[in-house]
Amino acid sequence: MADTVLYERDGHIATITYNRPEALNAINAELRLDLDAAWAQFRDDEEAWVAIVTGAGRAFSAGADLRGNAAPRGATHWETPSLTSLENGMEIWKPIIAAVNGYCLGFACTLVAACDFVIASERAEFGFPEVRIGVPTIQGAVRMPQKVGWQNAMELLLIGERVDAPRAKEMGLCSKVVPHDQLIPEARALAERLCKSAPLAVRATKEVAWRGQQMPWVEAIRFGETMRRVAGATEDAREGMAAAREKRAPVWQSR
Repeated sequence: MADTVLYERDGHIATITYNRPEALNAINAELRLDLDAAWAQFRDDEEAWVAIVTGAGRAFSAGADLRGNAAPRGATHWETPSLTSLENGMEIWKPIIAAVNGYCLGFACTLVAACDFVIASERAEFGFPEVRIGVPTIQGAVRMPQKVGWQNAMELLLIGERVDAPRAKEMGLCSKVVPHDQLIPEARALAERLCKSAPLAVRATKEVAWRGQQMPWVEAIRFGETMRRVAGATEDAREGMAAAREKRAPVWQSR
């Protein structure tokens, strides 16, 4: 993986960092491919239970790099539909925290909408500027109404202006606004809390929560009960019950 995206793991917590600070982490074709590779690495890393995604320098990401093609050569969404990125639907059932440290625009804002938790620096700004340059927002338009409700989504998508961190919190786009120097410690503290839960049970619950929104009620419950049986047969489930009986902290193995 090139240096445009960094992947680091400390214990069970992976940190994925947009790393083109000289360009406000604008997304070009190289960064796009590196970011997809980082998400695939996190998904496949059995020792990585939670991810934090953030940006180097003073931006999370300023969105597509208008000086070059932001899409890999030959990539389209109609001739060869793809779920290779988190934004367009890569299935990752591990928890993901966005630590938004500055500008979070366009495709980067779509990525944030795909995360499970969003913590914003007081310096963060969010937006979809695409309509101001004559192009529609597609994946952001699909994700945002479910994330923040219709009118808030239309404010972001159709006006094209940036909103500050307090307004983003009011919309429901982020859950917390913190002093800039507390952003990563806050995200790390949340990640550590998540690691106290059984990782396989967490993944099963997240998948049921997501897929259940796409299903009729009865099918969703039946799917959930199936996942409960699968997760209940794991070593971690047995460990959790034993730890509860013995009044001790469980030791999760992700097995």
